[in-house]
Amino acid sequence: MNLLRWLYALTISLSAFLLFVVEPMVAKQLLPALGGSSAVWTTCLVFFQTVLLAGYLYAHWASSKLSPMRQADTHILLLLVALLTLGVKVRPHTLAISYHPAITVFWLLSAVIGIPYFALSATTPLMTGWYARSFGGESPYKLFALSNFASLLALASYPVLIEPHLTMRQQTALWTPAFFLFAVLCGAIAWSGRAYPSGLTAQVSESTSILEAEGGRRKAASGNKLMLWFLLPMGGGMMLAAVTNHLSQNIAAIPLLWLPPLALYLMSFIVTFQGSGWYRRPVMLRLAMLVLASMTYALLDIRRLLPLEISLPLFLVGLFLICFFLHGELYARRPAPEGLTRFYLLTAAGAAAGTMLIGVVAPVVLSANYDLPCTLAVVAAIALAAVWRDGWGARIVWTAAMLGAIFVVHAQLRQYHDDTVAAVRNFYGTLRVKESNLPPQSDTNRQLLNGTIEHGAEWFAPQYRDKPLTYYAPDSGIGLSLRLCCRGGPKRVAVIGLGTGTIAGYSGVGDLIRFYEINPLVERLARQWFTYLRDSKAQTEVVLGDARVSMGAEAPQHYDVIAVDAFSGDAIPVHLLTTEALALYRKHLQPGGIIAFHISNRFLDLEPVVAGIGRDAGLEVVAVDTPADEARGFYSTDWVLVTSNEDFLRNPEVSAAIPLRRRSNVKTWTDNYSSILPVLKWRFK
Repeated sequence: MNLLRWLYALTISLSAFLLFVVEPMVAKQLLPALGGSSAVWTTCLVFFQTVLLAGYLYAHWASSKLSPMRQADTHILLLLVALLTLGVKVRPHTLAISYHPAITVFWLLSAVIGIPYFALSATTPLMTGWYARSFGGESPYKLFALSNFASLLALASYPVLIEPHLTMRQQTALWTPAFFLFAVLCGAIAWSGRAYPSGLTAQVSESTSILEAEGGRRKAASGNKLMLWFLLPMGGGMMLAAVTNHLSQNIAAIPLLWLPPLALYLMSFIVTFQGSGWYRRPVMLRLAMLVLASMTYALLDIRRLLPLEISLPLFLVGLFLICFFLHGELYARRPAPEGLTRFYLLTAAGAAAGTMLIGVVAPVVLSANYDLPCTLAVVAAIALAAVWRDGWGARIVWTAAMLGAIFVVHAQLRQYHDDTVAAVRNFYGTLRVKESNLPPQSDTNRQLLNGTIEHGAEWFAPQYRDKPLTYYAPDSGIGLSLRLCCRGGPKRVAVIGLGTGTIAGYSGVGDLIRFYEINPLVERLARQWFTYLRDSKAQTEVVLGDARVSMGAEAPQHYDVIAVDAFSGDAIPVHLLTTEALALYRKHLQPGGIIAFHISNRFLDLEPVVAGIGRDAGLEVVAVDTPADEARGFYSTDWVLVTSNEDFLRNPEVSAAIPLRRRSNVKTWTDNYSSILPVLKWRFK
């Protein structure tokens, strides 16, 4: 029997590890289709939670409706079907990508990994029920903690051990036999349980003393308890998605920043469900209230940006403590083993509903990113329901917390509209156009913001009208390229990333400038609130959709300059920085043309990446770093130019450019391999 216990532990651990290691694997493979936005990960998270719910629903149905023999036969059949669907590949449709990206995520993930992920999702609730039947008197909840620990191990190992050392093909090649091993182990356990009689054995009908030691109760769950089984994990799911969005869009556009919130979320499950009694309700009530109040206060003024070293720990610690409180309250209300699958089902339903509210509903319902203060208000309301029987003192405190969070929502609504002439939101984030009279020489200054990240500006004073600003100074990499590429003749230019259309300010009569932009709302705002496109002397075009998908479908365009300007947003579209991407750019480039990469980024050093793909292609690679000039509206900017044009490089204005060599510690990025960790700046400016 000890061997069977170890087999249960191994199978549940392996299933959880495979479940969570495949998440970043498949999400990363969606980048060429969906542009690399952090919203891709949030939508993937919604998909994973939804399929997890489906797996728990299946486990509850099988446990309550089927005999042990039928359960085993049905699950073995599911495992066989999952094995047959491994390796399916689907190509997304361009229209689905451009106009229905969330649906595209669900469709692709369902086709590629849906059934295997469903089988893995059902493992923990189904096998904990089998465990309770096989080993009556033993708490099955430690297996749930073990499952979450394996999930946490998978998340930690992917960016540190797996991604830096294995290509995507190697990752898939290892995951597939590991899933086969899981299917064999799970099938063996299912087969061994076919002989058990229906229902729980007499051993499972534990004595009252054992249940009291476990903190459970024999009586059926009340309606209030069932509601809290759903609401408490819903609050945790909302916190996970809302904090992840807030960190990525409003604090720091750091790749891999989705990992710490998810890891802390899982850690809260591990600590509470392993049953060691670490959850102390009086202490956690006070800590949860403290961090909720701190986070609410930090969100009161969106114009006040806390230092990164304060804001990151505040929101991460706040996420953990609030989830610890919610999941601790959930564990305190756990049922006896006979109610196990229903408990897991409602837990999964709540978590899925929480992530869906933030990942899918909020971008449609809310005009800007008020997700986190709304979530804090909901969490306070859930806490109020959980502590209602504690008396009026607890009720008053949590009611005040809920009203405080609602006040912050109202304050943010007002602040978002201060100096804002336009605000829109979709799958790719919240876009705002702000208007002010600062600096004074601008007369009127309009800025396009995605979260806290500026994507262009225009000054409307007559002497500055239509003049490039921000990252596009005349002596910047793109300024030099556009001014000197064609000796004053007409030029053909491609720009990946529209922003305000600033690059059109370098146009002349007879020029063609084609912008590739994945977010249709960016084009709407650029045309309505900025004049670069409207007043351009060149022929300007905007192609909607991911640049690689769009350019891959076009015949050679013979561009003189290709500007790749998509690396300062809320996520890094890695697929635009690979060997295959460079080959595509060169297909559309004139002999001697220039590819200009805008790599200004607080958190990543992309120079060695561009140097690697450029040097491997036999091209010259130079860096052009431009200091800020606030009086003229120019920011400190980093561009890397890749070209074979020696005449351009010998130009006196380009002489300050710094030749780059590839670095041995940064492997060349390809569609099959990339790793963010080696180029992450550990000291943020």
